[in-house]
Amino acid sequence: MSENTQSPRKPRVAVVFGGRSSEHAISVVTAGAVLSAIDRDKYDVLPIGITTDGRWALTADAPERMAIADRRLPSVAELAESETGGVVLPVDPADREVVLTEPGTVPKALGEVDVVFPMLHGPYGEDGTLQGLLELSGVPYVGAGVLASAVGQDKEYMKRVFVSFGLPVGPYVVVRPREWEQNPAAARKKIVEFAADHGWPLFVKPARGGSSVGITKVDDLAGLDEAIEEARRYDPKVIVESLIRGREIECGVLEFEDGPRASVPAEIPPVTDHDFYDFEAKYIDSASGLVPAPIGHDATAEVQRLAVAAYEAVSCEGLVRADFFLTEDGDFVINEINTMPGFTPISMYPRMWQESGVSYPELVDRLIQAALTRSTGLR
Repeated sequence: MSENTQSPRKPRVAVVFGGRSSEHAISVVTAGAVLSAIDRDKYDVLPIGITTDGRWALTADAPERMAIADRRLPSVAELAESETGGVVLPVDPADREVVLTEPGTVPKALGEVDVVFPMLHGPYGEDGTLQGLLELSGVPYVGAGVLASAVGQDKEYMKRVFVSFGLPVGPYVVVRPREWEQNPAAARKKIVEFAADHGWPLFVKPARGGSSVGITKVDDLAGLDEAIEEARRYDPKVIVESLIRGREIECGVLEFEDGPRASVPAEIPPVTDHDFYDFEAKYIDSASGLVPAPIGHDATAEVQRLAVAAYEAVSCEGLVRADFFLTEDGDFVINEINTMPGFTPISMYPRMWQESGVSYPELVDRLIQAALTRSTGLR
Protein backbone atom coordinates (compact mmCIF):
# COMPACT_ATOMS: atom_id res chain seq x y z
CA MET A 1 0.00 0.00 0.00
CA SER A 2 1.30 3.46 -0.84
CA GLU A 3 1.54 6.05 1.83
CA ASN A 4 -0.29 9.33 1.60
CA THR A 5 2.42 11.75 0.51
CA GLN A 6 0.17 14.77 0.16
CA SER A 7 2.13 17.84 1.24
CA PRO A 8 0.64 20.15 3.86
CA ARG A 9 -1.21 23.16 2.52
CA LYS A 10 0.50 26.49 2.27
CA PRO A 11 -0.30 29.15 4.90
CA ARG A 12 -3.19 31.32 3.75
CA VAL A 13 -2.69 35.08 3.95
CA ALA A 14 -5.69 37.40 3.81
CA VAL A 15 -4.55 40.83 2.63
CA VAL A 16 -7.15 43.28 3.95
CA PHE A 17 -7.11 46.79 2.52
CA GLY A 18 -9.14 49.90 1.68
CA GLY A 19 -11.31 50.91 4.60
CA ARG A 20 -13.46 53.81 5.70
CA SER A 21 -10.75 56.37 6.43
CA SER A 22 -9.49 59.24 4.27
CA GLU A 23 -6.46 57.06 3.46
CA HIS A 24 -8.58 54.50 1.57
CA ALA A 25 -6.81 54.95 -1.76
CA ILE A 26 -3.30 54.79 -0.28
CA SER A 27 -4.26 51.56 1.44
CA VAL A 28 -5.28 50.12 -1.94
CA VAL A 29 -1.96 51.19 -3.49
CA THR A 30 -0.04 49.71 -0.58
CA ALA A 31 -1.92 46.42 -0.80
CA GLY A 32 -1.22 46.19 -4.51
CA ALA A 33 2.50 46.40 -3.88
CA VAL A 34 2.30 43.76 -1.14
CA LEU A 35 0.22 41.42 -3.32
CA SER A 36 2.88 41.70 -6.02
CA ALA A 37 5.62 40.82 -3.54
CA ILE A 38 4.11 37.85 -1.67
CA ASP A 39 5.76 34.56 -2.64
CA ARG A 40 2.89 32.58 -4.21
CA ASP A 41 4.96 29.38 -4.04
CA LYS A 42 5.06 29.79 -0.26
CA TYR A 43 1.63 31.30 0.53
CA ASP A 44 -1.94 31.20 -0.69
CA VAL A 45 -3.39 34.71 -0.87
CA LEU A 46 -6.94 35.98 -0.34
CA PRO A 47 -7.45 39.68 -1.18
CA ILE A 48 -10.25 41.30 0.83
CA GLY A 49 -11.16 44.94 0.29
CA ILE A 50 -13.22 47.13 2.61
CA THR A 51 -15.23 49.75 0.76
CA THR A 52 -15.54 53.34 1.94
CA ASP A 53 -18.97 52.50 3.40
CA GLY A 54 -17.58 49.53 5.34
CA ARG A 55 -18.57 46.53 3.20
CA TRP A 56 -16.04 43.67 3.18
CA ALA A 57 -15.70 42.50 -0.41
CA LEU A 58 -13.86 39.72 -2.20
CA THR A 59 -11.67 41.52 -4.71
CA ALA A 60 -9.69 40.74 -7.80
CA ASP A 61 -6.09 39.68 -7.20
CA ALA A 62 -4.94 42.35 -9.62
CA PRO A 63 -2.04 44.46 -8.31
CA GLU A 64 -1.71 46.19 -11.67
CA ARG A 65 -5.12 47.81 -11.12
CA MET A 66 -4.20 49.10 -7.67
CA ALA A 67 -1.70 51.83 -8.51
CA ILE A 68 -2.07 55.58 -8.87
CA ALA A 69 -2.39 56.24 -12.60
CA ASP A 70 -2.52 59.69 -14.19
CA ARG A 71 -3.10 61.23 -10.74
CA ARG A 72 -6.20 59.01 -10.34
CA LEU A 73 -6.57 57.18 -7.03
CA PRO A 74 -7.80 53.55 -6.98
CA SER A 75 -10.64 52.21 -4.81
CA VAL A 76 -11.96 48.91 -3.51
CA ALA A 77 -15.28 49.47 -5.32
CA GLU A 78 -13.45 49.19 -8.63
CA LEU A 79 -11.85 45.88 -7.59
CA ALA A 80 -14.79 44.18 -5.87
CA GLU A 81 -16.01 41.03 -7.62
CA SER A 82 -19.60 41.80 -6.58
CA GLU A 83 -21.56 44.95 -5.77
CA THR A 84 -23.52 43.22 -3.02
CA GLY A 85 -21.53 40.24 -1.70
CA GLY A 86 -19.86 40.41 1.69
CA VAL A 87 -16.92 38.58 3.23
CA VAL A 88 -17.46 37.40 6.81
CA LEU A 89 -14.60 36.58 9.18
CA PRO A 90 -15.16 33.95 11.88
CA VAL A 91 -15.80 35.11 15.44
CA ASP A 92 -15.02 31.69 16.92
CA PRO A 93 -11.31 31.20 17.67
CA ALA A 94 -11.74 27.50 16.85
CA ASP A 95 -12.95 28.31 13.32
CA ARG A 96 -10.87 30.29 10.80
CA GLU A 97 -13.17 29.67 7.84
CA VAL A 98 -13.91 32.81 5.81
CA VAL A 99 -17.34 32.91 4.16
CA LEU A 100 -18.68 34.85 1.18
CA THR A 101 -22.35 35.78 1.34
CA GLU A 102 -24.53 36.98 -1.55
CA PRO A 103 -28.20 37.98 -1.22
CA GLY A 104 -30.44 35.07 -2.20
CA THR A 105 -27.66 32.49 -2.41
CA VAL A 106 -26.12 29.88 -0.13
CA PRO A 107 -23.01 31.22 1.67
CA LYS A 108 -19.78 30.06 0.03
CA ALA A 109 -16.77 28.96 2.08
CA LEU A 110 -13.55 30.62 0.94
CA GLY A 111 -11.29 28.47 3.13
CA GLU A 112 -9.39 28.97 6.33
CA VAL A 113 -7.16 31.97 6.94
CA ASP A 114 -3.91 31.50 8.85
CA VAL A 115 -2.82 35.11 9.07
CA VAL A 116 -4.16 38.56 8.14
CA PHE A 117 -1.97 41.26 6.61
CA PRO A 118 -3.98 44.41 7.51
CA MET A 119 -2.90 47.02 4.99
CA LEU A 120 -5.31 49.63 6.33
CA HIS A 121 -4.24 53.16 7.17
CA GLY A 122 -6.00 55.50 9.57
CA PRO A 123 -9.18 55.03 11.63
CA TYR A 124 -11.27 51.86 11.32
CA GLY A 125 -8.26 49.69 10.61
CA GLU A 126 -4.88 50.94 11.77
CA ASP A 127 -6.21 52.23 15.10
CA GLY A 128 -6.81 48.95 16.94
CA THR A 129 -10.37 48.37 15.72
CA LEU A 130 -9.49 45.70 13.17
CA GLN A 131 -6.87 44.30 15.52
CA GLY A 132 -9.55 43.85 18.19
CA LEU A 133 -11.77 41.97 15.74
CA LEU A 134 -8.89 39.66 14.82
CA GLU A 135 -8.11 39.06 18.49
CA LEU A 136 -11.73 38.02 19.06
CA SER A 137 -11.50 35.75 16.03
CA GLY A 138 -8.22 34.23 17.16
CA VAL A 139 -6.56 34.97 13.82
CA PRO A 140 -2.89 36.10 13.89
CA TYR A 141 -2.09 39.31 12.07
CA VAL A 142 0.85 41.41 10.93
CA GLY A 143 1.83 44.42 12.99
CA ALA A 144 0.97 46.09 16.26
CA GLY A 145 -1.68 44.87 18.69
CA VAL A 146 -4.77 46.68 19.93
CA LEU A 147 -3.12 49.05 22.41
CA ALA A 148 -0.10 49.96 20.29
CA SER A 149 -2.29 50.48 17.23
CA ALA A 150 -4.65 52.78 19.14
CA VAL A 151 -1.85 54.79 20.74
CA GLY A 152 0.04 54.97 17.46
CA GLN A 153 -3.03 56.44 15.73
CA ASP A 154 -3.78 59.12 18.32
CA LYS A 155 -1.14 61.83 18.12
CA GLU A 156 -2.02 63.21 21.55
CA TYR A 157 -1.66 59.97 23.48
CA MET A 158 1.30 58.90 21.40
CA LYS A 159 3.12 62.04 22.53
CA ARG A 160 2.02 61.50 26.13
CA VAL A 161 3.54 58.01 26.07
CA PHE A 162 6.74 59.31 24.50
CA VAL A 163 7.08 61.98 27.20
CA SER A 164 6.54 59.39 29.94
CA PHE A 165 9.44 57.37 28.52
CA GLY A 166 11.72 60.40 28.28
CA LEU A 167 11.60 60.77 24.51
CA PRO A 168 11.89 64.30 23.09
CA VAL A 169 8.67 65.71 21.60
CA GLY A 170 7.78 69.13 20.26
CA PRO A 171 5.24 71.58 21.74
CA TYR A 172 1.57 70.88 21.03
CA VAL A 173 -1.92 71.69 22.23
CA VAL A 174 -5.14 69.70 21.77
CA VAL A 175 -8.63 70.99 20.98
CA ARG A 176 -11.20 68.41 22.02
CA PRO A 177 -14.59 68.14 20.29
CA ARG A 178 -16.62 69.65 23.15
CA GLU A 179 -14.24 72.61 23.46
CA TRP A 180 -14.71 73.71 19.87
CA GLU A 181 -18.41 72.90 19.71
CA GLN A 182 -19.41 74.60 22.98
CA ASN A 183 -16.91 77.43 23.38
CA PRO A 184 -14.85 78.10 20.24
CA ALA A 185 -13.69 81.46 21.60
CA ALA A 186 -12.00 79.75 24.58
CA ALA A 187 -10.44 77.13 22.31
CA ARG A 188 -9.20 79.84 19.97
CA LYS A 189 -7.74 81.76 22.93
CA LYS A 190 -5.90 78.63 24.08
CA ILE A 191 -4.27 78.28 20.66
CA VAL A 192 -3.38 81.98 20.48
CA GLU A 193 -1.69 81.73 23.87
CA PHE A 194 0.16 78.65 22.63
CA ALA A 195 1.31 80.63 19.57
CA ALA A 196 2.45 83.47 21.84
CA ASP A 197 4.74 81.01 23.64
CA HIS A 198 5.97 79.07 20.60
CA GLY A 199 5.43 81.35 17.63
CA TRP A 200 3.68 81.14 14.30
CA PRO A 201 3.27 79.30 11.97
CA LEU A 202 1.32 76.41 13.48
CA PHE A 203 0.30 73.08 11.99
CA VAL A 204 -3.33 72.17 12.58
CA LYS A 205 -4.00 68.43 12.21
CA PRO A 206 -6.64 65.78 12.72
CA ALA A 207 -5.46 64.10 15.92
CA ARG A 208 -6.08 60.61 14.55
CA GLY A 209 -5.33 61.04 10.87
CA GLY A 210 -2.48 60.12 8.57
CA SER A 211 -0.90 60.61 5.15
CA SER A 212 -0.91 64.37 5.85
CA VAL A 213 -4.65 64.52 5.03
CA GLY A 214 -6.50 67.45 6.59
CA ILE A 215 -3.36 69.29 7.73
CA THR A 216 -3.06 73.04 7.33
CA LYS A 217 -0.07 75.29 7.93
CA VAL A 218 -1.40 78.45 9.58
CA ASP A 219 0.66 81.61 9.50
CA ASP A 220 -1.57 83.81 11.67
CA LEU A 221 -4.89 84.04 13.45
CA ALA A 222 -6.79 84.83 10.26
CA GLY A 223 -6.52 81.30 8.94
CA LEU A 224 -7.04 79.45 12.22
CA ASP A 225 -10.79 78.79 12.18
CA GLU A 226 -10.73 77.50 8.60
CA ALA A 227 -7.80 75.21 9.44
CA ILE A 228 -9.60 73.78 12.47
CA GLU A 229 -12.72 73.10 10.43
CA GLU A 230 -10.61 71.41 7.75
CA ALA A 231 -9.00 69.13 10.35
CA ARG A 232 -12.42 68.40 11.89
CA ARG A 233 -13.65 67.10 8.53
CA TYR A 234 -11.52 64.05 9.33
CA ASP A 235 -11.48 63.97 13.13
CA PRO A 236 -13.46 65.95 15.74
CA LYS A 237 -10.32 66.06 17.90
CA VAL A 238 -7.65 68.45 16.63
CA ILE A 239 -3.98 68.73 17.54
CA VAL A 240 -2.02 71.92 16.96
CA GLU A 241 1.77 71.72 16.76
CA SER A 242 4.42 74.38 16.63
CA LEU A 243 6.88 74.62 13.77
CA ILE A 244 10.13 72.79 14.46
CA ARG A 245 12.94 74.07 12.30
CA GLY A 246 15.08 71.18 11.25
CA ARG A 247 15.64 68.36 8.78
CA GLU A 248 12.96 65.66 8.44
CA ILE A 249 14.48 62.26 9.24
CA GLU A 250 12.69 58.89 9.19
CA CYS A 251 13.81 55.51 10.49
CA GLY A 252 12.26 52.07 10.13
CA VAL A 253 12.03 49.44 12.86
CA LEU A 254 11.53 45.76 12.05
CA GLU A 255 11.03 42.76 14.31
CA PHE A 256 13.78 40.13 14.07
CA GLU A 257 14.16 36.90 15.98
CA ASP A 258 16.32 38.62 18.59
CA GLY A 259 14.14 41.73 18.88
CA PRO A 260 13.52 44.98 17.00
CA ARG A 261 16.24 46.51 14.85
CA ALA A 262 16.45 49.88 13.15
CA SER A 263 17.11 50.50 9.47
CA VAL A 264 19.37 53.11 7.99
CA PRO A 265 17.51 56.43 8.25
CA ALA A 266 16.15 58.51 5.38
CA GLU A 267 15.86 62.24 4.93
CA ILE A 268 12.86 63.97 3.38
CA PRO A 269 14.32 67.01 1.61
CA PRO A 270 12.38 70.28 1.51
CA VAL A 271 9.67 70.20 -1.16
CA THR A 272 9.82 73.27 -3.36
CA ASP A 273 6.37 72.99 -4.96
CA HIS A 274 4.47 72.45 -1.70
CA ASP A 275 4.18 74.39 1.55
CA PHE A 276 5.09 71.23 3.46
CA TYR A 277 5.27 67.44 2.93
CA ASP A 278 1.54 67.07 2.29
CA PHE A 279 -0.56 64.34 0.64
CA GLU A 280 0.12 65.44 -2.93
CA ALA A 281 3.86 65.73 -2.31
CA LYS A 282 3.94 62.23 -0.83
CA TYR A 283 1.78 60.31 -3.26
CA ILE A 284 0.85 62.30 -6.35
CA ASP A 285 4.01 64.24 -7.12
CA SER A 286 6.24 61.48 -5.74
CA ALA A 287 8.55 63.53 -3.57
CA SER A 288 11.62 61.37 -3.00
CA GLY A 289 13.77 60.95 0.07
CA LEU A 290 17.50 60.50 0.50
CA VAL A 291 18.36 56.96 1.59
CA PRO A 292 20.52 56.75 3.61
CA ALA A 293 20.20 60.17 5.22
CA PRO A 294 23.47 62.12 5.00
CA ILE A 295 23.64 62.90 8.72
CA GLY A 296 26.85 61.20 9.84
CA HIS A 297 27.60 58.13 11.94
CA ASP A 298 26.79 59.53 15.39
CA ALA A 299 23.45 61.06 14.37
CA THR A 300 22.52 57.86 12.54
CA ALA A 301 23.22 55.78 15.65
CA GLU A 302 21.18 58.16 17.81
CA VAL A 303 18.11 58.21 15.56
CA GLN A 304 18.23 54.42 15.34
CA ARG A 305 18.33 54.22 19.13
CA LEU A 306 15.40 56.62 19.47
CA ALA A 307 13.36 54.76 16.84
CA VAL A 308 13.71 51.46 18.69
CA ALA A 309 12.95 53.23 21.98
CA ALA A 310 9.73 54.64 20.49
CA TYR A 311 8.79 51.17 19.21
CA GLU A 312 9.32 49.71 22.67
CA ALA A 313 7.58 52.59 24.48
CA VAL A 314 4.32 52.01 22.62
CA SER A 315 4.68 48.18 22.82
CA CYS A 316 4.71 47.80 19.05
CA GLU A 317 5.09 44.54 17.19
CA GLY A 318 6.30 43.70 13.71
CA LEU A 319 7.16 47.11 12.33
CA VAL A 320 7.12 50.86 12.80
CA ARG A 321 8.27 53.91 10.92
CA ALA A 322 9.42 56.66 13.27
CA ASP A 323 9.54 60.27 12.05
CA PHE A 324 11.88 62.86 13.54
CA PHE A 325 13.16 66.40 13.16
CA LEU A 326 16.90 66.97 13.42
CA THR A 327 17.28 70.50 14.75
CA GLU A 328 20.04 72.98 14.00
CA ASP A 329 21.46 72.20 17.45
CA GLY A 330 21.93 68.56 16.46
CA ASP A 331 19.09 67.25 18.64
CA PHE A 332 16.35 64.89 17.52
CA VAL A 333 12.67 65.54 18.22
CA ILE A 334 10.25 62.71 17.52
CA ASN A 335 7.21 63.81 15.56
CA GLU A 336 5.24 60.55 15.38
CA ILE A 337 5.31 56.85 14.64
CA ASN A 338 3.33 54.92 12.05
CA THR A 339 2.43 51.37 13.07
CA MET A 340 1.49 50.39 9.51
CA PRO A 341 3.61 52.58 7.26
CA GLY A 342 3.00 52.80 3.57
CA PHE A 343 4.35 50.06 1.31
CA THR A 344 3.82 51.88 -1.96
CA PRO A 345 6.70 51.73 -4.46
CA ILE A 346 7.89 55.16 -3.32
CA SER A 347 7.33 54.66 0.42
CA MET A 348 10.22 55.33 2.72
CA TYR A 349 9.82 52.26 4.95
CA PRO A 350 10.64 49.60 2.32
CA ARG A 351 13.26 51.85 0.75
CA MET A 352 15.08 52.18 4.07
CA TRP A 353 15.08 48.42 4.58
CA GLN A 354 16.19 47.81 0.99
CA GLU A 355 19.22 49.99 1.73
CA SER A 356 19.70 48.05 4.98
CA GLY A 357 19.92 44.74 3.13
CA VAL A 358 16.31 43.52 3.37
CA SER A 359 14.64 43.32 -0.04
CA TYR A 360 10.97 44.11 -0.53
CA PRO A 361 9.87 40.44 -0.89
CA GLU A 362 12.03 39.48 2.11
CA LEU A 363 10.49 42.30 4.14
CA VAL A 364 6.96 41.12 3.37
CA ASP A 365 7.90 37.50 4.12
CA ARG A 366 9.54 38.40 7.42
CA LEU A 367 6.45 40.28 8.57
CA ILE A 368 4.16 37.36 7.69
CA GLN A 369 6.46 34.83 9.40
CA ALA A 370 6.66 36.97 12.54
CA ALA A 371 2.86 37.14 12.68
CA LEU A 372 2.50 33.38 12.20
CA THR A 373 4.74 32.73 15.19
CA ARG A 374 2.78 35.07 17.51
CA SER A 375 -0.35 34.00 19.30
CA THR A 376 -3.37 36.21 19.70
CA GLY A 377 -4.52 37.28 23.15
CA LEU A 378 -2.36 38.57 26.00
CA ARG A 379 1.32 38.27 25.17
